Amino acid sequence: MNASTPIIQCSKLAKSYHKGKTVVTPLHQLDLTVFEGEFLALMGPSGSGKTTLLNLLSGIDTPTEGSLVIGGQELSSLSRRELTRWRAKHIGYIFQLYHLVPVLTAFENVELPLLLSPMSKRERQERVKAVLELVGLGDRLHHTPGELSGGQEQRVAIARALVADPPLLVADEPTGDLDRESATRILELLRNLSKEHRKTIVMVTHDPRAAEAADRTVHLEKGQLVKAS
Repeated sequence: MNASTPIIQCSKLAKSYHKGKTVVTPLHQLDLTVFEGEFLALMGPSGSGKTTLLNLLSGIDTPTEGSLVIGGQELSSLSRRELTRWRAKHIGYIFQLYHLVPVLTAFENVELPLLLSPMSKRERQERVKAVLELVGLGDRLHHTPGELSGGQEQRVAIARALVADPPLLVADEPTGDLDRESATRILELLRNLSKEHRKTIVMVTHDPRAAEAADRTVHLEKGQLVKAS
């Protein structure tokens, strides 16, 4: 890892919102740097700000205060439309519950993010096949989610996150719904994507064993960074 190449720089990052007459601040004055190709685990109790931070990093939400720079781009300087375009190019989001379309095949689910791209049909097909091969599902192209195991469904979801070749993957409890063997395989895949393909990965997890797969673990509590390991 090249420590001179940060891909994420958070400075005094904060997020607040109103809940009735109460102001809730799930993230407060957070400073964090993540380097290119790093696999980072985010841990902390429920309500500590992990998912809020993930949503800010992925451009789903915007900060109330502070600076958030990803790949040299200050996200607060982008309009909503610009942020949507930026997110499609730079972020791959991996969910705990996969969010696959049940009537579509693995190939069709992975192809979805590319349908509005300027790629030709042949280019799309080659890209989709390549990422499904990468995640070990080259022989499951035409299977629907109902014909796949939970671990295989998660690998389809990872392939979908990868298909646009984003530099940053954010993962929200990607092994939380899997048995131990399937979870281990998913973590090995994520680690390989970091080490061999230089993808930067930020993963929220409650599982210390999952966090062990990461290069570094940071702990959040009450919206603040309390320790790193």
